[in-house]
Amino acid sequence: MTNIILLLLALTLANSPWFSERLFFLIPVKQQPKSVAWCLIELVVLYFILGFIIRYAEYSRMGQVAPQKWEFYAITVCLFLVLAFPGFIYRFFWKK
Repeated sequence: MTNIILLLLALTLANSPWFSERLFFLIPVKQQPKSVAWCLIELVVLYFILGFIIRYAEYSRMGQVAPQKWEFYAITVCLFLVLAFPGFIYRFFWKK
């Protein structure tokens, strides 16, 4: 996987909670419209799924995974939130 594909996957996963009224596009939510809390829970789960995908891609390509400290994870969480911003804007400011 190239870096561009992984970045596009991150952009897609970060914005996906904001574009559907269902959890993970599968489970209907009783309260309509879906609350921000459900979107944030979905965002956290998708962050970890993306992390496992990227970890597997690095392991399969390089044969080892470089050890990371807390700073790396703080930066990736912030980057994931920045990538989720267009979906948030669409849901709460543009969507009627």
